[in-house]
Amino acid sequence: MAQYLIVGAGPMGSAVTKLLTHEGHEVRLVTRSGSGPDHPLITRIALDASRSDELSELAKGCAAIFNCANPRYHRWLIDWPPIANSLLVAATRSSAVLTTLSNLYAYGRPTGPMSPDSPFLADYEKAKVRATMWHDALLAHDDSQLRATEVRASDFIGPDAQSAMGAQVVPRVLAGKRCWVLGASDQLHSWSYTNDVARTLVTCAHNPEAWGQAWHAPTNAPRTQRQVIDDLADAAGVGHVKISTIPTSALRLVGLVNPISRELPKTMYQFTAPFIIDDTATRLKLGLEPTPWVDVLRDTIASYK
Repeated sequence: MAQYLIVGAGPMGSAVTKLLTHEGHEVRLVTRSGSGPDHPLITRIALDASRSDELSELAKGCAAIFNCANPRYHRWLIDWPPIANSLLVAATRSSAVLTTLSNLYAYGRPTGPMSPDSPFLADYEKAKVRATMWHDALLAHDDSQLRATEVRASDFIGPDAQSAMGAQVVPRVLAGKRCWVLGASDQLHSWSYTNDVARTLVTCAHNPEAWGQAWHAPTNAPRTQRQVIDDLADAAGVGHVKISTIPTSALRLVGLVNPISRELPKTMYQFTAPFIIDDTATRLKLGLEPTPWVDVLRDTIASYK
């Protein structure tokens, strides 16, 4: 039995926590409020993760630190740098493997499937924050200050997923109501199942061959937003619903008073053209495969019922 430190108790932090405790490991789960799953092997701790001395103390004796933090979207530029620095300090002092959950933002507008070797071409600030976090961790790893790895995923699908196919869509499908989607409904898009992302994070934390590299979570074949919504309806045994797109002009208007909506137009390219993940290296080198799509749909529907 080993000990682990997890920062963040959102859908992904909770998924990693449950996976580790199921294997009999002890977890120290850090959030600002001290929230998270309830289990005898989980110690929930209320702490601002940017407090590096306290976080370093919690990391002592841990095999790995999982960065599953999720600062409020419109505060990334403010909140991420001190949290990321604190995690680097904790990993350096404790020798725990820093295992970071990330996304595909840093690649920018793709011209084809994105692999971990794709260059970071994004020029907007949120993407630059994520790119800097990985560059700093990799530099420290290459300088033998710590051991680090990163797992990148596309938009989530699964229980409690906070994404375009989450709480704003699934309940409406089950109720037979019209769904509103971002961008275009007919462009291919990769959807990463939350449990597959959690499995990849744990695998990378344990596998020395994964350290010093970034990996893409194993992901099923891309599906358009329309196809996903129809698939969810079929899995739930209900009729297909009408689908409409949210005009970018409407997002800009709402963005005048809503800081989250204000940020969305910058990443709209992810939903107006093909946005596809290449997980070849993960499948071949780590031996991980995505959960069958039919099971992803079933679990997603069950979580909302």
